[in-house]
Amino acid sequence: MGDHDMPRLARARAAAGALFFDDEGRVMLVRPVYKPERDIPGGCVEPGETPYEACVREVREELGIEPPIGRLLVADWAPHPDHGDKILFVFDGGELDAETLGRIRFADGELSAYDFHPAGELEELLVERMARRVKAAVVARELGETVYLEHGRAVASG
Repeated sequence: MGDHDMPRLARARAAAGALFFDDEGRVMLVRPVYKPERDIPGGCVEPGETPYEACVREVREELGIEPPIGRLLVADWAPHPDHGDKILFVFDGGELDAETLGRIRFADGELSAYDFHPAGELEELLVERMARRVKAAVVARELGETVYLEHGRAVASG
């Protein structure tokens, strides 16, 4: 079997982020300087890096803190017509205390601010499928589960 007989394989880019909470259970959203939409801390997985390692690195680079990152909450297969195949991982960053919040610095210049919001406000603040992904991660955390999504939506099992 020659190379020309091999089936085409997906070449998905991967990204990983952390879901952080305040003491009221609200979700941290960050304000990137390079796009109008809000986001969660995180970014692309680099060659030779696991999604978990990328999440830890991105939080350190973007926020200047190294809180313990917990378990995987969501894996979302989210191809985009302009950006190709993507798999997005959301990890549980847990609750950030006042001391940790006081150490946040936007060292790499990618972010300008952060704030916390109830899950019910996410649709107003995030692009649609990011809002679905983050809300699914909030529920997964509450239920002690990990969920698989496609385009931010749960896949029917049966």
